[in-house]
Amino acid sequence: MKAAVLEAPKPIEQKPLSVVEAPPPEPGVGQVRIRVRVCGMCHTDLHTVEGELPLPKLPLIPGHQVVGEVDALGPGTSGLAVGERVGVPWLHSTCGRCEYCLASLENLCEAAVFTGYHVDGGYAEYMVAPAGFCCRIPEAYPDTSAAPLLCAGVIGYRALKLSEVKPGQILGLFGFGASAHIAIQVARYWGCRCYVFTRSPHHQALARELGAEWVGRAEEQPPEKLHSAVVFAPAGALIPAALEKLRRGGVLAVASIYTDPIPQMDYGQHLYYERTLRSVTAATRKDAEELLELAPKVPIRTEVQTFRLEEINEALCTLKQSGLRGAGVIVMG
Repeated sequence: MKAAVLEAPKPIEQKPLSVVEAPPPEPGVGQVRIRVRVCGMCHTDLHTVEGELPLPKLPLIPGHQVVGEVDALGPGTSGLAVGERVGVPWLHSTCGRCEYCLASLENLCEAAVFTGYHVDGGYAEYMVAPAGFCCRIPEAYPDTSAAPLLCAGVIGYRALKLSEVKPGQILGLFGFGASAHIAIQVARYWGCRCYVFTRSPHHQALARELGAEWVGRAEEQPPEKLHSAVVFAPAGALIPAALEKLRRGGVLAVASIYTDPIPQMDYGQHLYYERTLRSVTAATRKDAEELLELAPKVPIRTEVQTFRLEEINEALCTLKQSGLRGAGVIVMG
């Protein structure tokens, strides 16, 4: 098979991923092998290949928004059949026994394993995954449209829930890439008013197309203060900027696995009056199931730009430069 392999992290401009020939993996107990059709791109992939996250495994095949076809079953595997179309998200597996797993907070499991980070992911023609952590994809979505739902969509959905936004309230979205362009559609379906903060002109245009009531840059003041907000961009400076735009009692959810340094905050200006600041850590299988069930009802429309596997470095560079309209997807074959 062809696979994009990271041997050592370095800036994406230096092309850290090499497309090589490798033997297809064999599924283990309870696993399936998947013939990958497409794999979405994510900022987490950038943080991985550029070394902003500590890497537990090298060499590594990144990628964790995978849509493909079950190709083979490992010993004792049940629940899926060869030929079924499935998705593989960021959450690869958990222990299933700890206090977090038993409390439906498996995303916080201390033994959690993540796709394309602890184990090889979907920037390859084949990969393996536990059958119990694969998702069935709604028939209404072709492969390229479905891929962004598996991380960008699911993380955005969990971030909306953690923001505690309610119908009729004003939601602020900071950054408007792959995740936010899905989240705004869910929020509008819920009856929320949406303000979008982004500096990119084409992201601003897409936000207006998708129903944003107001669009501006993070340093601008919106017409009204926000009830809730989500920061999607990995920019620490956006966190105090978002907090000071919240109403009293407002909630800010930060939906990023990594962010550059956060400037010093003032307690009275940014947190007082019972404002809440919380992080979003991965997502559960239940989040994925809920979003995939909701997606056709909205219906969520994913804006995608496709690339070949051989273009992976250039594609991630475009992502880094905020040059994508919506989400980037790698198409195999």
